[in-house]
Amino acid sequence: MANTTREGPTRRIPMDPMRKSALAVGVLFILTFVTSIAGAILYGPVLGDPTYVTGAGADSRVLLGALFELFLIVTNIGCALVLYPILKSQNEAISLGYVAARIMECTFILVGILAVLAVVTLRQNAVSADEGSLATIGKSLVAIKNWTFLLGPGFADGIGTGLMLGWLMYRSGLVHRRMALFGVIGGPMLAASGLAVLMGVIPQGSPIQGIATVPEIVWEAYLGLWLTFKGFQRTAPIVVAAAAAASSRVGLAATPPSRTIVAPQAGPA
Repeated sequence: MANTTREGPTRRIPMDPMRKSALAVGVLFILTFVTSIAGAILYGPVLGDPTYVTGAGADSRVLLGALFELFLIVTNIGCALVLYPILKSQNEAISLGYVAARIMECTFILVGILAVLAVVTLRQNAVSADEGSLATIGKSLVAIKNWTFLLGPGFADGIGTGLMLGWLMYRSGLVHRRMALFGVIGGPMLAASGLAVLMGVIPQGSPIQGIATVPEIVWEAYLGLWLTFKGFQRTAPIVVAAAAAASSRVGLAATPPSRTIVAPQAGPA
């Protein structure tokens, strides 16, 4: 008679909390690329056509672009909120500054969304107005959108995600330090190019500004891909400390309560 062995249910090993955080940050960074690029492409008609307000328009496409940029705001702030509890042990002030820079960047993005939506509303409702006046107002709103892009993703992002986050990652060793230098160096380059455009030194969208943007793009793309597929460096002190704390909690939970045996007392002789 053959013996049958019944196997118990396979226990799934829970994912390490630091790995969960790294995965969340990595996915959010990838989504920032997807939403920002999609928004820029969908905004093409309103940003590239000076007569958009008086023309046929592509309102549905532009509104979809605004939706993508709203998701961009969510992913930007999500990155900061997930990273802050991890990085504050390295430097709480700079970590808080990174969160503030992200919020500032998203504020500029939101103003840009409102400017684009105002162009769409103007095209839909101002039927009997003078076409020249409508075109002037439309160009002014598009100019606001362009300035918000310069000051938000073009300046605040360089200070926050570039310089601050790059420095925190470099000091903590959560990612390769050589790659973190792309943020430490590329962030100020991006911010400086934004200031140069603001002061009229170089035109917006010039080759110099494009070159200054490359290190920051490399840094953020690296963060998204590396943290998604690899996670934080296991040798980083923050990760080691978190693993030790998790092990101690598991050990305490697995330790059975001690039983105290009281010996019977002898009676009088």
